[in-house]
Parts: sequence; C-alpha cells; structure tokens
Amino acid sequence: MSVLIFSLFIFVLACFIGFELISKVPPTLHTPLMSGANAISGITIVGALIVAGSLGEEMGKWIGFAAIILATINVVGGFMVTDRMLEMFKKKEDDK
Repeated sequence: MSVLIFSLFIFVLACFIGFELISKVPPTLHTPLMSGANAISGITIVGALIVAGSLGEEMGKWIGFAAIILATINVVGGFMVTDRMLEMFKKKEDDK
C-alpha cells in the first residue's frame, strides 16, 4: 500500500511542477518545446512497443497497446500543431 501512496505522491508532484513550468514559458518558445515533446513521445512509442510485445501478462499487453495508441495520437497531433505554427512564420508570396 505504501508503494501506491508513494507513486501517487510522485505523480501529483510531477503534475504540479509540470503545470508551473509550462505556465511560465513565453509564447515564442512553444513551437520548439512542442518539437522536443514530440521526440519524447516517440521514445514513449518505442517503450510501449516493447511492453506490448513482451511475453508477460495479458493485462500488460493491453496497457502497452493503449500506450502505443495514445503516444501515436500525441506525436501526430503535436506535429500537426507544430506545422500550423510554423506556417504562420512563412512569408506570403504576392499573387502576380
């Protein structure tokens, strides 16, 4: 039971620290940070593939499969948002 409480404490602490750090980031840095977060989610996909392909319990395989789906959605959505943000900085060509 103490492992569960300790894990919950770490999770809540990580959520609080993450919220505080992200809320202090200026808007001009959001695009580079999102690209970095997409790279981290790519690593998450590799880890989820390892868990889903393991020979362990059935529940672990389902959790790994769910992690693959969620991390893939995060990576694809992050790249779409990053692409849209970078489009705002491109120079528009005049129609001639």
